[in-house]
Amino acid sequence: MIGRYAIYDAIATGGMATIHLGRLSGPVGFAKTVAVKRLHAQFAHDPEFVAMFLDEARLAARIQHPNVVQTLDVVSTDGELFLVMEYVRGETLSRLVRAAHSAGESVPPRIVVALISGVLQGLHAAHEAVDDSNRALALVHRDVSPQNVLVGLDGTARLLDFGVAKAENKTSSTREGQLKGKLLYMSPEQLEGEDVDRRTDIYATAIVLFEALTGKRMFSGKSEGAQIAKITRGEIVLPSSMDPALAPFDAVLKKAAALAASDRHATAREFALALEKIVPPAPATEVAAWVERIAGPTLEERAKRVAEIESRIQPSKRHRRRKWLGVFVVIALASIVALGVAGIAIAIHDDAPKVTASAPVIPPTPSAVVDPAPAQTTTPTSASALSAPRGTVVMKPAATTTKIDCEQPYVVDSVGHMHFRKECLRK
Repeated sequence: MIGRYAIYDAIATGGMATIHLGRLSGPVGFAKTVAVKRLHAQFAHDPEFVAMFLDEARLAARIQHPNVVQTLDVVSTDGELFLVMEYVRGETLSRLVRAAHSAGESVPPRIVVALISGVLQGLHAAHEAVDDSNRALALVHRDVSPQNVLVGLDGTARLLDFGVAKAENKTSSTREGQLKGKLLYMSPEQLEGEDVDRRTDIYATAIVLFEALTGKRMFSGKSEGAQIAKITRGEIVLPSSMDPALAPFDAVLKKAAALAASDRHATAREFALALEKIVPPAPATEVAAWVERIAGPTLEERAKRVAEIESRIQPSKRHRRRKWLGVFVVIALASIVALGVAGIAIAIHDDAPKVTASAPVIPPTPSAVVDPAPAQTTTPTSASALSAPRGTVVMKPAATTTKIDCEQPYVVDSVGHMHFRKECLRK
């Protein structure tokens, strides 16, 4: 475990680092399979290699494009460095081309154009990348090769490994006389130690194009010296020399792999558009079907391993069911307790003495008589008066012989309320 990541099997090994399967475990059950690039132990304490490793992470994070493998995180722990990248279900272009030709077949040109065009689009995004201040990074990959092109089961080619990339504000630097990259894909100016720019990557991609079309190396020789001599003299081989049906690619490849950088395509995108005019690129579904057919057994084994890793980390369904059952039991018990408390409160409320508000007492008026005691012999003139409790005000109708003056048809009680005489209202 390194932080939030579990590290598993190695799936690729290079000169500086090894790439492992990894698994990110986050809160509330979130998990994601990733690829983790682990710097070799002998380089972990070398300041130059550490700087290169961190530069790769920083530069790759500036490139957001579907044709570039995304960098997700950098972890430093126990004196080691780890670069966390998206995991792509697929295979490198070098292994795909080798597997196809081992089976006695070549890569269909439509698929080659789709793959190389995707790589060029990713390169163009890298070449155009800017820093946080919107200043151009002037980034050059310097290591474009079939080993650094990953073709996914989604039919998309992705460029990876910016470990030896050149940029204006890199913290690491190349020592004088030191070459970074793979010899057979280096441009003449790169081999001679001159300044390089995006056209160096265009040259390298032209060599990758040749290999994808023919299944052969562009430069052959008995020694590295002989190979370098051919590169620096511009002795390129055209696809038609391997297969006459590939002649339409000759002119584009010759331009992209020109000896002088000024004679090449100005941008990677320009190179891609030139390729797509020769043969329409295959759709992603066609590329995906080809990858699955060529590398199916290898990818199936890797998928099984990934599934095993995922099942090892994720709790089983039975465990999840038990977990949620426990939650429901707790909620049910809490509800029962709450209902019990509520029932007790209601019972206490019901047993409490009742307080009933009495009817408001109407202040006496000239037509009202108070019944002071039960010994009084005055007989009430209404049924309501018979049932009136002791001490309440009983309203009695005025005697019919009493003359009422309606010039002022109301009386005012002790609190200032006006009471109108019914007899006056009838008039």
